[in-house]
Amino acid sequence: MVSPFNLKTALLARHAQHVVLIHFPIALFIMAVAFDLISQWTKRRGLADAAYYNLLGATISTIPVLATGILAWQLQLEGQRLKGILLLHLVLACVSRALIWLVWWVHFRARRREESLPNYRLALEILGVGIIALTGHLGGFLSGVNGLG
Repeated sequence: MVSPFNLKTALLARHAQHVVLIHFPIALFIMAVAFDLISQWTKRRGLADAAYYNLLGATISTIPVLATGILAWQLQLEGQRLKGILLLHLVLACVSRALIWLVWWVHFRARRREESLPNYRLALEILGVGIIALTGHLGGFLSGVNGLG
């Protein structure tokens, strides 16, 4: 049996990096949405700033997550044609990434122009949280956490 504390095994596993890295954009985006909703309610600028910087972190962290997801597909499945849950996971991951980038861009544009944030962003943020949750749920099935495996 392999030790769970073996650093070589953890770093060189064919898919481990994606499984570990994916938690960063998920957590950063969800917290950004929470900060944004609270800042909208309380009108506190500091919370709006926290929301923006969490969105920035989520946006940047989607780059290595997508790269490691594609690498996991290539290494684990040797580039086989995607189907079923894996295909749906990839499609929803791309939609999630697009929503994260879109929400960040809306915040970025409003900050750059020194305008107030448009109200439609709240719908985009809630939609983003839902799509990310569904994507993660499917990823749990793929990794064996939620069953199947």
